[in-house]
Amino acid sequence: MITVPLSALEVAMVQAGAPAADTLRDTTEFARRIEDLGYQRLWYAEHHRSPAIGAFPPVVLTAHTAASTSSIRLGSGGVLAPNHAPIMLAEQFGTLAALHAGRIDLGIGRGPGTFDESTARALRRGAGPTTDDEYRDDVSETLRFLVEEVALDPLPEPWLLSSSTAGATLAAELGLPIAFAHHIRPDNTLAALHHYREHFSPSRWCDRPRVLVCVETVCAETREEAARLANPMDVVKSGLLKGQGDIPFPTPEQAAAHSFTPQEARALTAFRIHQAHGTPDTVAAHLTDLAEATGADELMLVTPVYALTDRLKSYALVRQHVMTPAERLPR
Repeated sequence: MITVPLSALEVAMVQAGAPAADTLRDTTEFARRIEDLGYQRLWYAEHHRSPAIGAFPPVVLTAHTAASTSSIRLGSGGVLAPNHAPIMLAEQFGTLAALHAGRIDLGIGRGPGTFDESTARALRRGAGPTTDDEYRDDVSETLRFLVEEVALDPLPEPWLLSSSTAGATLAAELGLPIAFAHHIRPDNTLAALHHYREHFSPSRWCDRPRVLVCVETVCAETREEAARLANPMDVVKSGLLKGQGDIPFPTPEQAAAHSFTPQEARALTAFRIHQAHGTPDTVAAHLTDLAEATGADELMLVTPVYALTDRLKSYALVRQHVMTPAERLPR
């Protein structure tokens, strides 16, 4: 058992051969069930032009889910600052926070949300990749607009998403809570969080370092079943290792027939060591160790498996075997 709260990240995987509308339907059901299970917050990631991940704007999903639930915190994890005007982010999430008091988070990230260069340029109206200074200005302007222009009450809770020491540096400088993408760059986690805590400056948003760590989690009754459920995402990751961002999200049966190169197999194994895959006891041990090693105030689980029923079962098993009894009380 661990004592830190658990939350969920929704990446809206689009099942091979299924319309994207089915994924949207599933995101609504997923949110309701996650709330019933007692998870603290649910965030939506921003992606574009991927056959495996739906291009569903986090602000739209947040608004829809907030109207369909009653207590779980909701927001972006993250909305990508280079793709949006700061004043629009402030207006959108400020409005949501006023409509759903005490429930809205504004998680801000940097990446373009796509591997397609033409799409990235279209999102930025022809501009190239954002520089460090431009990203800092975008985040700072969004926060300023929240306070000075939107000025609604209450405001959304801002978080800075990071997968590197550079992002941790900005979060510390601006005095923001940090959400670290351990599920993307696990090798960077400990050094970045140490840097964040060492250089943190209190702000109106956060008076002390505050850390959320996101970890890929696939929990099933047996190790073999957990591996079967994780296999489709492994196929997508193998494509990313080769610079291919256009790999569809296959069924478990399709994934079982996929052949990984020895290099891909080694890379996937090395990645999986840092995540929480396996039986409930194994997952509980991994999450406990990660919480202790990082000093996280909260863990966020991302579970990219094919079927909604399997995904929900994974979260239910974690709830049963990892959450403390106090955390399981109804909201």
